[in-house]
Amino acid sequence: MPRRLFRSSRAAGPRRGFTLPEVLVSMAIFTMAAIVLAAAYIGILNGYDAAARMGTSDVDVAFARALVLAEPDREKLEQGGDFDAADGRRVHWSVEISPTTMPDLYQIVFTCAFSGGNQPVKGEPEQVVETFRVLRPTWAVEVAERDKLREAVKARIAEIQGKEAGAR
Repeated sequence: MPRRLFRSSRAAGPRRGFTLPEVLVSMAIFTMAAIVLAAAYIGILNGYDAAARMGTSDVDVAFARALVLAEPDREKLEQGGDFDAADGRRVHWSVEISPTTMPDLYQIVFTCAFSGGNQPVKGEPEQVVETFRVLRPTWAVEVAERDKLREAVKARIAEIQGKEAGAR
């Protein structure tokens, strides 16, 4: 029997193929890349979903806020208002107006509520409450009260200026 038949194929030529550690490392790298790409894809899908949901109530609240800021008559503003939104819901807004310690400066608590129409999107608020301040000289109910506030502001300014003049 010739000896050649019992020879190992390793000795015959150069080694071909990958070793087990090389295959395991390459599979680990591929798995990590697949996980990163899948997470990025899910993030993009969530972003698209959030962008689609954001337009419904935010636009309605911005429109109602613009109505409030554009209305010069305090009595009309205190009555509130409502309108139909594009998605079939009814939007009702109301305000609470209170004076501040500054003359002609008022704090407004703006409430915008949604009802009816299509069911709201999951996570979307049924009511939005915002607080902001507006300068409205025409809203003064009592002129004497406004004059007292102006005098108090003048006194505070004079006091501050007196302290600064003494510090120099």
